[in-house]
Formats: sequence, C-alpha cells, structure tokens
Amino acid sequence: MNRFDDQTVLVTGGAGGQGSSHVRAFHAEGANVVIGGIDAGRGAALADELGSRAHFTRLDVTDEGSWSAAVGAAESVYGTLDVLVNNAGVQNPPVPIESTDQATWSRILDVNLTGTFLGIKVAAPALRRAAGGAIVNIGSTMGLGGTAHYAPYVASKWAVRGLTQTAGLELGRDRIRVNAIHPGVIATPFIHEPAAGATAAIADFYSPEPFAIPRLGEPADVTRLLLFLASSEASFITGSEYVIDGGLLLGPALQAAVA
Repeated sequence: MNRFDDQTVLVTGGAGGQGSSHVRAFHAEGANVVIGGIDAGRGAALADELGSRAHFTRLDVTDEGSWSAAVGAAESVYGTLDVLVNNAGVQNPPVPIESTDQATWSRILDVNLTGTFLGIKVAAPALRRAAGGAIVNIGSTMGLGGTAHYAPYVASKWAVRGLTQTAGLELGRDRIRVNAIHPGVIATPFIHEPAAGATAAIADFYSPEPFAIPRLGEPADVTRLLLFLASSEASFITGSEYVIDGGLLLGPALQAAVA
C-alpha cells in the first residue's frame, strides 16, 4: 500500500523545479495530485504526462478567489483535499535595502507570504471536511538569518515561520498539522537562472565546496522530507521547522592539517 492512496494533494508552483519533483513523488505514492500554478502550459503538460490522478488548475496564490477555485476543483474532481503544499515562491533581484523599490517589496511578500496565508486560510475548511490532513510550507534558510541584498525574500520567509507556528496552534485540534521545510541552495532554475530584473543567478556566486556536504541540494532531497511530514508517519509533529541545507548554516567545514 502506498502512503497517499485515496488522498488528494494540492501543490502550488507545482510545475516548477521543486514543485514538479513533489508532484511526481506524491503521485508515485498513490495520491491524486492537483498541480496549482499560473503557467498553464507547463502545468497541463505535467498533468498529461502523469495521466490518471493528476489535474492542473490555474492558481494565482495572491488572489483569494483563485485559491477558492483551486480548492473547490480538488474537492470536485477527487472528493477531498488532504494535503496542501505551499511551494510557490519568487525571488527578488539582489539589491541593497535603500535601492529596493516598494513594488518589488510588495510583490515578493504578496507571493511568498500572503500566498501562504491565503492557502492556509482557504484550505483549512476543506482539510477539516476531510477529517484532518497536513499543510507543509516551503520556507528557506534565508528565513533563518539575514542575507544582504535580499531583504524582501528574507522578510517573507522569516514571516512564514511565525505563520506556520500560529497555524499549527490553531488547527491542531482539528487534526490538521502544519509544518515548514527550509531548503538551502537547491539545484533548480530558481538558483541557476537570474531573478526578474537581475543579471546574475545565485549559482553564479555560490559554491558549496567549503560546506559539510559539498554539493548543491537536489529537489528530491526536499521531496523525501516533504513526503514524511505530509504522511501519517509524522502524526505527532506540528508547528515544527526542518532545515535541509547540507550543512550550509553550520558554516565552512575547515579541514585541519594532518601531520
């Protein structure tokens, strides 16, 4: 028996680098997957590739009405919604705070923070109707410390941490668990392609060589942890945060000379 047989999972940003990894893994574990996103071409193509038990729905995470339509589609097509993965996110071009325009600030917080808030708000009644379930918010190691030139993104991911804990408190008695994963540098277009308005990608000035596990993370590294947190195996875990960064936050792994 698969871990997610007869369950329905909605993944936002579901056709992206990490999102598509999550969608494929849930589907392989028996879930009905609802691929939420604004790129209809990629989302529909992924649903067609997976075939049965996969459905694309257009979802603008900054719009509450769009959320209501997506959650309604999940229940209409598959009967219930059992798991929500708040995966959609955007990055700001790297600039100092004093050079960050308000429109950029608002856009990053709208997607990364308000999108997560609206997902919890709209999905909670559906998860309650399903007699419980799980919400997993995808944060970032940038939400665990300051990072120069990324103020909007850092602020949004710090706020997701408090939102996760608050939702965990509010929804626990309804058998709805809420947890967060904070990935480090994961090898996806998000890392290898410049953010809108930027000329360089994060990968252009980051090397994992000094760190404990000297490689970039892979989407599957995050997906494996996500599957655990969304499953009944994690039934006693809520309001918690999990870092998956290969030791990035530990700092450089300096090797002592051996005589």
